[in-house]
Amino acid sequence: MIPNKMNINFEQILEENKHKIYRICKIYAVSPIEPQDLFQEVVFQIWKSLGSFKGTASISTWIYKITLNVCYRSKLKYEKKEEKTISFESIHIVPVEKTSQNDQNDKHQALYDCIATLNESDQALIILYLDEVRYKEIALITGLTENHVAVKMKRIRKLLFNCITAKIA
Repeated sequence: MIPNKMNINFEQILEENKHKIYRICKIYAVSPIEPQDLFQEVVFQIWKSLGSFKGTASISTWIYKITLNVCYRSKLKYEKKEEKTISFESIHIVPVEKTSQNDQNDKHQALYDCIATLNESDQALIILYLDEVRYKEIALITGLTENHVAVKMKRIRKLLFNCITAKIA
């Protein structure tokens, strides 16, 4: 059983990081895997692993690493089970006239769609970057050098720019 002190720390850690965790889960979620399901699995894994946290990195770095690993494993597990087929859920009806209110949603969706086209390691990098994680911390999370992160980010930003430009033009 985990002592009360750890429960308080766990609740505090969860409260401070829940939005970051959910953003990552939302990006990795693939129907029928919902972001809430991934979020619950990540929270469970964090709770289960809290006793093994060594403090060699910041707690948020450790949480990012667990979140990315859980989401990535979940996505791989689902992809192995499912064949690539078109489902009714993947068909989206787009109205002919777009309102300015929908434009912001369209831009966000274009970003999510473009991120989904990246390979898994690049997805992880851009997610961390969009969460304003510094290159040094991204390097710790991913195991890359800080310089390698910077080079990859430059390439990823260019790919995303071209993809988004094509989608919203």
